[in-house]
Amino acid sequence: MTALAVVGTPGERRVAMFADACVRQGLREPAVLPWTSVLRGAEIRIEPETLVRIDSPGEDAETDELLRGGGEPSRVGGGARWHAAFVAGAARVREAVGRAPGAVLLADVEDISVMFDKRRCHARLSAAGVPVPPALPGPIRGYAELRERMGEARWGRVFVKPAHGSSASGVVALHASGDRVRAVTSAELTSGGLRNSLRVRCYEDESDLAAIVEALAGDGLHVERWFPKASLGGRVIDLRVVVVDGTPTHAVVRTSRGPITNLHLGGLRGDLGEVRAGLGAEGWARALEVCARAAACFPGSPAAGVDLMVGADWHDLAVAEVNAFGDLLPRLEGLPGSGAEGLDTYGAQVRAILARHSPQGAGRTAPGRSRDLGGEGGADA
Repeated sequence: MTALAVVGTPGERRVAMFADACVRQGLREPAVLPWTSVLRGAEIRIEPETLVRIDSPGEDAETDELLRGGGEPSRVGGGARWHAAFVAGAARVREAVGRAPGAVLLADVEDISVMFDKRRCHARLSAAGVPVPPALPGPIRGYAELRERMGEARWGRVFVKPAHGSSASGVVALHASGDRVRAVTSAELTSGGLRNSLRVRCYEDESDLAAIVEALAGDGLHVERWFPKASLGGRVIDLRVVVVDGTPTHAVVRTSRGPITNLHLGGLRGDLGEVRAGLGAEGWARALEVCARAAACFPGSPAAGVDLMVGADWHDLAVAEVNAFGDLLPRLEGLPGSGAEGLDTYGAQVRAILARHSPQGAGRTAPGRSRDLGGEGGADA
């Protein structure tokens, strides 16, 4: 029987959902290699012939301290240190897998590294011809330089993103005209520094905005021109599309009354049928093709979560992010025609893993590019 192991946080729901998907498809529960052990430098033991999945460390406080150093877990920042420690830990896993006869690492460490660096990810997508918003060349070292560069580019509206952030931590949607500014962000400016908040807030005092940008700049910034997004029912929308083994298998609409649509920040799941109707059959096919092209920029990654923006004209498309761990979408079944019908994102990945790596997978259907993705479907809200 195929043996799997997951590098993750024991008890974390990503690990649990992947384990459930394995059991549903007749496999043993994967062994869990704790990120805390990996990051502390403990010996990593991989059994021969094991397929090893690298998963997100999640929100575990102990793991966060090993990645970013000590401090309040809700603080914004430390992304550069987090990135360096995470990539080093993943590289240790890769080395351990290489020492185990017949073991396979189900991810490419360099792909993960690039996806967690918004500057390098944007550059890779752009070089491949994937539509992305224009970005200011870096580095941008602080607020004064940001405003100067915006003026040179004649951009009045931008998204300011920490280079190594995730889950919209520290992202600032900025509209500036002269000394008038309006910034929307989940970062809360406190006497102790920036803190992540589950409530998106607005800042209109330029000194507050300057303090936020200065606090973020030390870890590196990625600044993109604002992409005006389509809206439905007075709420702006974008899409998270999960691509498994080259095929878009799952899609969820994220809606918000403001520019930040992340579901954990108050965004709501929208109606995928309405979005497809707005795009039309040709536009929907083009949207999925763009997501597949974005994921193909990371050929060593069996799955990726692509954040796709649909333009206000319902024609233009742009990729905002590609997420190494963008598959946490509970209660979402696969798109008709994708090969993942009736499966959640983890089930689709397990099926693809078996088809590619397991003798028992012979005859199983894995997601494939040749499938017709034109059928009707929707997201479970």
